[in-house]
Order: sequence, then structure tokens, then C-alpha cells
Amino acid sequence: MTSQSSLMVVAALDRKTVTGLRALLAIMNHAPGRVNAANTLVPFGEFENLHFARFVILDDHTLDDVQLLYGLPRQEYPLYLAFLCDFDGPSEDFLASLVKLAGAGLRRVFAFCEGFTNATDLLEWVREHDIPIATRYVNWRGRTVKQVREEARLRQAIGAYLRSSMGGLENRTAEQTRVRAREFVRAEIAAGRLTLTPSEGMSWAGKIGGAWHFVSVGLLLALLLPPVLLLVLLRIRPMEKTDAVFAPRPGPELAAELALIEDHEVTNQFSAMGSVKPGLARLWVLSYILWLIDWAARHLFGKGRLARVRTIHFARWVFLDDRKRILFASNYDGSLDSYMDDFINKVGFGLNVVFTAGIGYPRTRWLLAQGANDEQKFKYYLRRHQMPTQVWYNAHSGLTAVDLQRNNRIRRGMEEATLSEDAAREWVQLL
Repeated sequence: MTSQSSLMVVAALDRKTVTGLRALLAIMNHAPGRVNAANTLVPFGEFENLHFARFVILDDHTLDDVQLLYGLPRQEYPLYLAFLCDFDGPSEDFLASLVKLAGAGLRRVFAFCEGFTNATDLLEWVREHDIPIATRYVNWRGRTVKQVREEARLRQAIGAYLRSSMGGLENRTAEQTRVRAREFVRAEIAAGRLTLTPSEGMSWAGKIGGAWHFVSVGLLLALLLPPVLLLVLLRIRPMEKTDAVFAPRPGPELAAELALIEDHEVTNQFSAMGSVKPGLARLWVLSYILWLIDWAARHLFGKGRLARVRTIHFARWVFLDDRKRILFASNYDGSLDSYMDDFINKVGFGLNVVFTAGIGYPRTRWLLAQGANDEQKFKYYLRRHQMPTQVWYNAHSGLTAVDLQRNNRIRRGMEEATLSEDAAREWVQLL
């Protein structure tokens, strides 16, 4: 089974040159929020295994909050450029493709970063600036870009065939209709007009590695749970009662800038950053929770849903600046309002347990309760911490995560030798 990997290059910028960098990144787009996949800098469309990518300037406008709410000195952090990718296969293979297909363009982009010169070895520099991810979520582990595209074409071909053959299929059962569609697909594959690459099973090494991670990390998380609960009882809960909440309505300029890059298709991007509340107890508990979510996302939620949420394709939480700040980046279906509503209504406790560590977040109770239940403050909080993504690429434009799962069900149903009439009827309804 081909696994999914990720890259996140983060490098400090010279603030004096940011205007030039924004102008350069803009030439990758047809318009704000609408990437040109064939752009001359990073031709995303030429990568056969790239699901999502983005360039985002990490410009945090909430740095005064620590002084306003806690009376502590404002921390001055570098302005960063982040380059994020989610892709199939080993990282080294992808990096080699990145240098081959986009080396010259990346050099032009990274030339705005501190320490990058004409003499810099691009591959080594990318490796050195690829920072670790605290938590990563993949909607469907093992589902490749190639599979997504093949199954989308399969659904389109079967749908077109059934519509054109409707007159000849009127008196047939659902199973007979499916069998006819199956014969059509076989003929299309033989003629080279369709391709369905056989899915790969997980190797024994992969199974053993996965089992070892499940048991060893799971055991370690279980052993650490009592001291974490003690920290929550003795330190976090008393602080929760007096936590300062700061969730004003975002300014119109930020709202307009964000709206300009959203809702151009069925899927959107989200990039948000904020500072972690002061104190080691907060940091230790947050680090544990993110580790636990990462373990659960890998072993329990890798087949189409994160708890009850089905709209996220890829997501990650990343610590920055010695774990004093954290970035959350995701690729999700629908509007931002529907995305936030989905979480609030289905897994509000999951939002609280992570975001309660952020300065100004709506007050929680025992990490899990309240918080996101204050819907308006929660939405203002997230929107205020969101940053415009300068360039965003989606390899499966027009397809939601539910679409991808449906297309796979169509393929699996088509490949079955026989189905019951009820199962065949369900299969036909997928089309």
C-alpha cells in the first residue's frame, strides 16, 4: 500500500522584501484563490503524486494578545514563508521530483528567505527546513492521486454509458444493469480508454511497523495518562476558571482578504496560527493531546472520517518557535461556516481539547466542555487567527471527500463478479 507523506518547509523572511515575494507568488495564480496548475514557477499539475500544496506567509497579527491578556512582554517572532505539500510515497522520491520539476522556480521563491543564496544546495536546504508535524490527519490512508483520478474517470464513463443505453436497460434488473456496465468497463480497459490500477496491499513490513506503533505508542500514551490527568486536575482546571477570553469580530480588511480566496470550488483551504497560553502545564498537556490525536488519526480514523466529520482531506498541527506558537492547516469541503458548524455540532469537545491552549480561546471546562459551544466567539476566534494563503493547489478539484469514497465504492461494486439485487440497486444509485 502506498502511504501518504507530507512536507512543510518553513523559513524566516526579510520583512523588507515581503512585498516582492507576494508579487512573485501571485504569478502562480489566475486570480486570488485560483491557482494556475501549469504556472512556470511550480507546475503543480505535473506532479503525479501531489494531493495538495500551498505557499502561505505566516504573518501573525495576534502577537499583542499575550501582553493584553496576561501582562507579559510581546514576543517578536520572525515572519515566515511556509511551503506545505501532501503527497503519495516516500519523501525522498517526492523531493527528487520537486527539484527536477520546480527547482528553478523554487529558487526564485526561496531567494526571499534568510540564508538562501545562489550557491545554496536546494535539496539540502529543503531537508533542513522541513519541520516535524505534531499531528497529521489523512482522510483515507493509501488512496493515491492516481487512484482518485482513475476512479473519477470510471464513474464518468459508467454514467455516460448508462445514460446513452437507457432505452436498452429499461426492463433489466439492477444486477443485470451492473453486469452490462461491468462488461462495458472491461471493453474500455481493453481498448486503453480506461485504466484501473490494481490496489496494493500493505506489505508485511508495513503491517508489522503499524502494529508496533499501535502497541508501543498506545502503551506509552496510556502510561502518561495519569500524570496528564493530574496536571489537568491540579493546574489546568483552576486556570480555566479565570482564563481571559479575547474573540473580537475580525476587522473588515482581513475578512475581505480571506473571502477573496475562498469558495472558488467545493473544497477550501484553512491556515491559522496563534500563541500557546503561558505555562509549562499548558504546553505539556497540549503536546500529549496532539500526540494522542496523531496516534488515533493513524490507527482509528484513516478511512474517510475524523470521528464523525467526513469533510477533511488532509490536516496538520505544527509547533513553531520552541513550541510557543502553533499552526493549524487543513483542506476541507464546503464553506468555512459549514466547516466550523460541522465540528461544533459533531466534535466540539475535540476542538476544545486542542484550541483551549490558545491565548484568548472561549473558556472551557475540564478541557472538553463549553468553549466552542459559544458559537459566535468561537467563529470570531478562528477567523481572527486565520491567515490568507497566497497559493493553494488541489489535485482533485471538484471532488469532495464523500465523492472520493463514493467513486471507490462504485469501483469495488463494479469489480465484484456477482451482487445481490439489493446490493446492485444500491450500487446503481451511487451513479
